[in-house]
Amino acid sequence: MDKKQPGPKKGAKMNTIVEGTILGIECGWDKTVIPPEQVYELAELGLNNKEIGRFYNVSDATIARNFVAELQKGREMTKIKLRRAMMKNACTNMNAAVQIFLAKAVLGMSEVNNESNEALPWIEGDSNGNKDSNSKVETSEKGE
Repeated sequence: MDKKQPGPKKGAKMNTIVEGTILGIECGWDKTVIPPEQVYELAELGLNNKEIGRFYNVSDATIARNFVAELQKGREMTKIKLRRAMMKNACTNMNAAVQIFLAKAVLGMSEVNNESNEALPWIEGDSNGNKDSNSKVETSEKGE
């Protein structure tokens, strides 16, 4: 009888940790190496300084102090991408809600209300607008 020899297991391969080099800036008490390109990418995704600091286990002040340019550029790129997406939705996809928002935000347009803000007079009566003969309408007697 031939017995099959057990071969290597099929499935996920075990990952091994290897030593490597990361190019970046040493930050914090433990000299954590933080790549500026990665800070830029995280800022572009919309993470704030505190969230980026937690990711690298350093303070938000350390991130703000060491990566000013990367944070600014990443956040500006987020704004540019959002503007492009909004313009595409408004102009290409013809989304009316986005068109109205951009007309107000970018063009400074607003809804004009020609009516005054004065209170309407109160007239007592039925739902058809007929005055009730039994009701009294009070008038003010100021200096008259």
